[in-house]
This record gives sequence, C-alpha cells and structure tokens, in this order.
Amino acid sequence: MNLYLLRHGHAVERDEFDYARDGLRPLTPRGKKQLRAVTVAARAMGLHFDAIWSSPLVRARQTAEIVAADMHLKQPLSLVDELKPGGDARQLIQKIARPDKVPENLLLVGHEPDLGGLISLLVTGHAGAGFALKKSGLAKLETEKLRAGKCATLTWLLTPAQLKLMR
Repeated sequence: MNLYLLRHGHAVERDEFDYARDGLRPLTPRGKKQLRAVTVAARAMGLHFDAIWSSPLVRARQTAEIVAADMHLKQPLSLVDELKPGGDARQLIQKIARPDKVPENLLLVGHEPDLGGLISLLVTGHAGAGFALKKSGLAKLETEKLRAGKCATLTWLLTPAQLKLMR
C-alpha cells in the first residue's frame, strides 16, 4: 500500500478569522495556487490516488477537492473525523486497514502536527520523532501491512518548493 499525506494549503490566518469558528477557515488564493502546483507535480511524478480521505475542516476539504478535480479522481472524497486536528491516529489506521477496503494508493489530507505524528508512528513506532509537513507538503509512505506501530517506510517527504520544481 502507498499512503500519501498532504497538509492543507495556506488558509486565512487565525487572527483574521473568528477563532471560535476555526474549522471554517478557507484557503487563501496563495494556498489554492500552491496546491495546483502540487497536482501538476503529482501528475508529472505519475502519481494517482484510488481514494482521498480528508479532514472535514474547510481548508482541508478545499485542499482535497482541488486535488481530486485536478487529478480527475472518479470516486468521491471521504470526510474523516480522525483527520481533524487532535484526531485519533490509531482509529484512523484501523479505519484504513479494514481488509475489505484497503486502497492501493490512498491520499490523506489533514493538519499538523497530526500528520507528522502519523508518519512518526508508522515509521518509528512512536509519535514523537519530529516529522513535519509544511503547508501543501506531500509525503509518501509504503507498507505491506498497515498497523498502529512501526510498519512503514518513508519513501519521500517533499516541500511545496520542491514540488514546484517538478513541473
């Protein structure tokens, strides 16, 4: 299985938005432009996604929608509560690893520090190894059998600037 992790694009700053409604903060024009560069790079790398799972927060959902549209994904994206900030990584892993539903290439769209913690958990067996994704950063993990613990190899972790160079 190839597990791709994408941090949402740049969103409206918290101090420019009602903090109580953080989940409604949208992407900025810069964030949308940066994500389009990500999808151009993904296509240039020959990537494809069998499914996209996203945090339901607006900025992550918008990120997933841009990727799905630009990558011509035929299946609807799934909004997954475990990808919200503070979501339970072990529950997320259990949800992904159901034997009847494991996609070969799954893209997860979410937030930091949760995505970095998920990378750490799957690569080292614990959540504190210090992996981090920049906004619009993309990582690839490979695993034969997904489980909560050391089970994956980090194939690459790319910043938006590196992705932009791949066009």
